[in-house]
This record gives sequence, C-alpha cells and structure tokens, in this order.
Amino acid sequence: MGWDAEFTEHFDRCADSMRFTAYLLCGNHHEAEDVVQAAFLKLYLAGPKMARREGLDAYLRQIVVRTFLAERRRARWRREKLAETLPEVPATAGLSEDKLVVWQALGRVPARQRAVLVLRFWHDLGVEETAVALRCSVGTVKSNTSRGLKALRQRLGPEFGALWQEVSRNA
Repeated sequence: MGWDAEFTEHFDRCADSMRFTAYLLCGNHHEAEDVVQAAFLKLYLAGPKMARREGLDAYLRQIVVRTFLAERRRARWRREKLAETLPEVPATAGLSEDKLVVWQALGRVPARQRAVLVLRFWHDLGVEETAVALRCSVGTVKSNTSRGLKALRQRLGPEFGALWQEVSRNA
C-alpha cells in the first residue's frame, strides 16, 4: 500500500477523534479545525520519510498537541480585534450540562496544563507517554497535572472529581 492510500485510511479513521482532541485543547471549533488540518498536513509531508509507521496515532496526537501549543505561543503576539457582529456560537445539542461545564472550565486552564490534562485523562496516557508527547520531563508533566487539576477544582467546585471522571469516561 502506498503512502497516499495509507494516509487516506488513517485520516478516515482518526479525523473525528483528532478534531475532538483539538476542540478540548482550543475550546473553539474553528481553531480546532485549523489545528487538525495543520497536523494532518505535517503528518502527510513527514510520512514518506518515516522508516516505521506503527505509531501513527500517537505521532498524530503529538503533532496536534504541539501545533496547538505553538499556535498559543504565537497568539501572545496578536491581540484580538473587536468585531461589529458576534461570532457563531457552536451547537451544543446533545451535550450534557456537565460536559459543557467541564469543557468551559478546561478552556480557562493555561494551554500547557490543558494539554497535559487532555493527554493524561482524555487519552489515558501515562506520565511517561505524556512527557514524550510534549518533549518535557516526567516532573514537568506531574507538576502541570497538579496545577491543571487545581485550576479545574477552583472553577468547578467540590463536585469536581466525580464530574470530571464521568465526563472523561462517557465522552
């Protein structure tokens, strides 16, 4: 099977999952779509040069997270401009109120901590796997996990533990 066919198959299988991961990171459907599109482009360009392709899912997830973090670093230099009209509000039909509350709180956690929380609790990666994905130390993952969870607890209140576990399990 050639790379184009392999890539198409991989895209068909993973696109929705990566879009949702990017949405959890960005909190915005439009930005998430841009991140995923850039990530798939990077994967497509890197594919022919890759000697082994066993870990494409993990590699793609890593590209999505790094693309998101790079975009956040660039965004510091840009300022948001006020517009005449309000942007579209994404449809929330079918989402429970609990999920919306958690996702909104997650969107207010700093980007690096949010990336760690999404990888650790949404994708169920271990500390070491998360460290590899983010190119950081195990200690950095642990401290960002602790700080991120603390930030979520402050935003969600005492019922946080059960709510976060239910949302991450049932999504």
